[in-house]
Amino acid sequence: MLAKQNAVVELMRVSPVAEELSALFAKAGHSLFLVGGSVRDALLGRLGTDLDFTTDARPEQVMRLVSGWADAVWDIGIAFGTVGATKNGLTCEITTFRADEYDGVSRNPEVKFGDSIEGDLKRRDFTVNAMAVNLATKQFVDPYDGMAALEAKVLDTPAPPEESFGDDPLRMMRAARFTSQLGFTPAPRVIDAMGRMAGQIERITAERVQAELSKLLCGTHPRQGIELLVDSGLAGHVLPEVPAMRLEIDEHHQHKDVYQHSLVVLEQAIDLEDEGSEPDLILRLAALLHDIGKPDTRRHIPGGGVSFHHHEVVGAKMVRKRLRALRYSKEIIESVAKLVFLHLRFHGYGKGEWTDSAVRRYVTDAGDLLDRLNKLVRADCTTRNRRKAQALQRSYDDLETRIARIAAEEDLAKVRPDLDGNEIMRLLGLRPGPMVGKAWKFLKDLRLDRGPLEHDEAVAELRRWAAEQGLDDVRGVVPPAGEDVADRAEQVEHDRRDD
Repeated sequence: MLAKQNAVVELMRVSPVAEELSALFAKAGHSLFLVGGSVRDALLGRLGTDLDFTTDARPEQVMRLVSGWADAVWDIGIAFGTVGATKNGLTCEITTFRADEYDGVSRNPEVKFGDSIEGDLKRRDFTVNAMAVNLATKQFVDPYDGMAALEAKVLDTPAPPEESFGDDPLRMMRAARFTSQLGFTPAPRVIDAMGRMAGQIERITAERVQAELSKLLCGTHPRQGIELLVDSGLAGHVLPEVPAMRLEIDEHHQHKDVYQHSLVVLEQAIDLEDEGSEPDLILRLAALLHDIGKPDTRRHIPGGGVSFHHHEVVGAKMVRKRLRALRYSKEIIESVAKLVFLHLRFHGYGKGEWTDSAVRRYVTDAGDLLDRLNKLVRADCTTRNRRKAQALQRSYDDLETRIARIAAEEDLAKVRPDLDGNEIMRLLGLRPGPMVGKAWKFLKDLRLDRGPLEHDEAVAELRRWAAEQGLDDVRGVVPPAGEDVADRAEQVEHDRRDD
């Protein structure tokens, strides 16, 4: 009881806006409760700027009450009983007591308003989210022992889990997400229900599954969340490539457990994220999925051993297919796929045998993903052989030192030919077209191989190349005066590669 009273005092201390809002509702004859995640997070000492409330007032009454008080009001969720408002930099969502009914087919309820806080709390996903504070009386409302579950770090449901997950299967994904975010452990009956009901996640749209998966991966303990998805069978429906990495290993063809290896790489990549920065979803997805091409490329080598030739190529294709199915943005899809495709490139570095040209190509191919690629490559070392691990770390350090040295001498972030498209056309007498793109690519490859060239040297190399292409007789065919053809050659080359 003392803990609950202390919790009330803490909640009121951190949120004076709640006091103002409570007085407003009380004056109009309505009760108001701080509820759900806001109560949970306040008790965990992590209350943010988003506050959740519930009330017996109907949505139109809530609108009238807050319209003269809030800095801004919106009614985007009013069909579900929720009115949003901002006040002094805080976002408040106020929802009328709910007593919804579900059809068991979709996750969309038939919205029905309730008449009690206890009934409202029972419909919530987990007991740690089913606590409330009566802001008028300062009474702590905890009919389902959410405080005890919070102290024990256990996720349980107010209603039987079969009923809760049957109403909204997305709650199974939320269980994995809270496992990651809060470090909690689902109750045995919750785990059992997830295993038996995993297939019902198919009722949920890809966009909502993706949102929960992203929050899970950006949590503090994503490995535990992924393990719950895999062990419950949920991953088989939403991210089947991950459990598929649990390859059977026999005594003759041993290799690393690809699934466990990927979880370790995920953890190690997180450790390499910049301190104080936001979680890097792209890096975390790439770390988890970097080896998903291995099951499809595994080949047993006569006499023992296993090969996974070109698993990075296959894996990049699989990443695109899966992340598209989960409705990730094009930027995320292409970034993760590119990291998966490039993650083996470093292993050709050996003991530093790469030429400066090879280093330039590594940097250029990685582009703005270079920092993430370096982190992924470092994280991909999970060997228990200390000597081998130390040798790899020295190689990583050496490569990054060489990149820094060459970058200091050249603008590696913008490696371009020494002659632009306009000058190529002027020198060779060409109009915009495929041949200009070929010339541009030749000069870019030359730039990567030899570094920056003097202008006269670049011109001489271009003329030599043109002669080899049979272009020495096309002088005099020049673009129209004033035609804007800058960077046209680069675009032609990009189009060619995309095709």
